[in-house]
Amino acid sequence: MTHTARTILATAVAALLALPAQGADLMDAYRMAKQYDPVIASARAQRDAGLERLPQGLAGLLPTVTASANTNWNDAENRTIDRSYQFNSNGWLVQLTQPIFRWQNFVQYGQAQWQVQQSEAQFGQAQQDLIVRVAQAYFDVLAAQDTLSFVKANKVAIGEQLAQAKRNFEVGTATITDTNEAQARFDLAGAQEIAAINDLEVRQRALQQIIGRYPDNLAPLRGKFDLVPPEPNDMTKWVESGLVNNFGVKANEAAVQIAEREVQRQRAGHYPTVDLVGSVREDVGGNAAVTGIRTEIQQSIIGVQLQVPLFAGFGTVSRTREAAHLRVKANQDLENARRQAEFTTRQAFLGVTNGMAQVKALEQAEKSSEVSLQSNRVGYEVGVRINIDVLNAQQQLFSTRRDLSRSRYDTIVNGLKLKAAAGTLSEADIELVNQLLDPTGAFQPAPMQTQPAPRSDAAPAPQPKAKPVAAEKPVQLAAAAPAKVQAAPARSAEKKRRK
Repeated sequence: MTHTARTILATAVAALLALPAQGADLMDAYRMAKQYDPVIASARAQRDAGLERLPQGLAGLLPTVTASANTNWNDAENRTIDRSYQFNSNGWLVQLTQPIFRWQNFVQYGQAQWQVQQSEAQFGQAQQDLIVRVAQAYFDVLAAQDTLSFVKANKVAIGEQLAQAKRNFEVGTATITDTNEAQARFDLAGAQEIAAINDLEVRQRALQQIIGRYPDNLAPLRGKFDLVPPEPNDMTKWVESGLVNNFGVKANEAAVQIAEREVQRQRAGHYPTVDLVGSVREDVGGNAAVTGIRTEIQQSIIGVQLQVPLFAGFGTVSRTREAAHLRVKANQDLENARRQAEFTTRQAFLGVTNGMAQVKALEQAEKSSEVSLQSNRVGYEVGVRINIDVLNAQQQLFSTRRDLSRSRYDTIVNGLKLKAAAGTLSEADIELVNQLLDPTGAFQPAPMQTQPAPRSDAAPAPQPKAKPVAAEKPVQLAAAAPAKVQAAPARSAEKKRRK
């Protein structure tokens, strides 16, 4: 490789390394799941096996050809004429049988067609389940990441509140109760952080089980987007679609047809059968033991063969009764599948519509919680609020943000579940959801602690001059990384330190 070529290659590699890292999105996860997930692989193999039922059923209507041959060494003795013979005899036979009337074979062929439809419906159900499972696992990871981010941000804010409570206690403007309350909240936040880290790891492993790769860099939701209501926005229309197009219903409808034909097939054990039979055979040395003369015979036969079953030990009757009972079971399974499809469709529809309403309510609650926190912080600064009020308002804001994040994910997944229940879910729906993600905004885990933990024996650090209340801005807590809440020093503490 020339020096120029090496320079160009090095430049290209450096350019690639300089590109911003992009996280895997939902479509990437789905593509990986299709190749790795053992559940869909098993369903695909089951579908392929079910497709073979059709040629098997057709085989019962087509002719069968068999061939056989034999060769034997004979040591015979004719005592009438007191002579012994040793000779070899051999022969071959080719026989063709074409069914003319075998009712059970005709029924089995029709049964095979329904078995193919059942296999296709079951595989379609497995494909839709894969989409829902991937989306659920994907958004579970994002929700766990958000929770961890909120917990870390809450811990940082509580730590700053704890440090301020200690400073105020040391200068005599607050009681030890404020410090103890903040310390208790800080310790609780540490326990919540450990639980959130554990939950994130579990969610990531659950997604890894489906896609075959550790999901440490997933694309999150975009900052702002509007959730679109179902189209049509009518529960009855979705239920009607589910009763017709739901793959679980289709599979059970095919099962009913299969069971109906199984009754006919078993009952056909009482019917006669008619076959066209033709054969060609050749035997050499057939009666040499009698005459002492080697013979060679070639024979061709064609004819019609009739068989009438007379008695089979009541086995045919018993198998017919068994098939009739299984037909009743198949009908009940179909009714259950229809009811389940209706219930699932209604549940998913309500999950989408109510989820959208809940998202809007939580968005408003988030704004109110921000105002409440800001008001409590100002009130604490001027002495009309105590430390526990600030901590409670702070906890409420973080809880609201966590619930809002979870509600958005649940609403999106319920939209996919609604289409799956109605039998219309496809890869195009994944693409629509995928457009809500930001591939350049992959989650970056926040540090375990952004600043040293406050020490109870530390001397109060010099504080800057407090700004006027009107100049302070509302507290904004980021969703993707812990935000730092700036604790304003108490005015009374400042005056005493200056004295």
